[in-house]
Amino acid sequence: MADIEFAAPRSVREAVKILAGAKGKAKVLAGGTDLLVQLRAGMVRPGLIVDIKQIPELSTIKKGKKGFEIGAAVPGAVLGANKAVLKAWPGVIEGLELIGSTQIQGRASLGGNLCNGSPAADSIPGMIAADATCKIVGPKGTRSSKVEDIVTGPGKTSLKKDEFVVSITLPERPKKSGDAYLRFIPRTEMDIAVVGAGVSLTLDKKGVCTHARVALGAVAPKPLLVKDGAKALIGTTVDAAALDALAAAASAACNPIDDKRGTIEYRTKVAGVLARRAAVIALERARA
Repeated sequence: MADIEFAAPRSVREAVKILAGAKGKAKVLAGGTDLLVQLRAGMVRPGLIVDIKQIPELSTIKKGKKGFEIGAAVPGAVLGANKAVLKAWPGVIEGLELIGSTQIQGRASLGGNLCNGSPAADSIPGMIAADATCKIVGPKGTRSSKVEDIVTGPGKTSLKKDEFVVSITLPERPKKSGDAYLRFIPRTEMDIAVVGAGVSLTLDKKGVCTHARVALGAVAPKPLLVKDGAKALIGTTVDAAALDALAAAASAACNPIDDKRGTIEYRTKVAGVLARRAAVIALERARA
């Protein structure tokens, strides 16, 4: 069995050069909580592992005019302890903090969870609901992408083999806005989501919803942005009728599989229930 080479670049430019020059398959290591498990299980066998944790800008959180720019390798424990991010986007943090145990939280990151490409990743629906964007670098320069456009299927992303995510930007939070993320799992803790639902919404002075985004996880080959779910809320006071319409739209968007965690019918039903509950929490936060 061939040896695996390892590199720990100190700059984005160095990392790009290393990835561009890789002869075989290369894997980027942000937290490693997925990659190391896959290596030990023999699921992947890259010729090169590039550890990006030594690059300063990938482990920092910056607040700017456009919102919060979060390095792709910032651990969940660090991000969850950031009071400003938690206040602005509690739903995003709720999803991130559901990834594994306390020990895993010291390593797992938004960037790693996203680029692993799991349809059931807990952090992705919250980021999609937040309208988060990614900064991606490669040999051809820097580009931007919406989070919902990154995962293309189970274990697959839209990133080219010599590209990697540098940071994720959560936009500036409008006034009278709220978000929330909920998931359903078979066990109390540390399991893969049967369904995950993220909702973000904004109210005007009269309490009417003027903007909304709804996202689902674990109910399709990739996390979903449910546009009809947002349409069900916008222009309403998020009353019972609007919540009923949201639940129906969420269930209609589902294209799940049958597996040991849940049937197609069950997942479809739960998606509507969770979307409704997440919307209620987001509404309470917006009103507060």
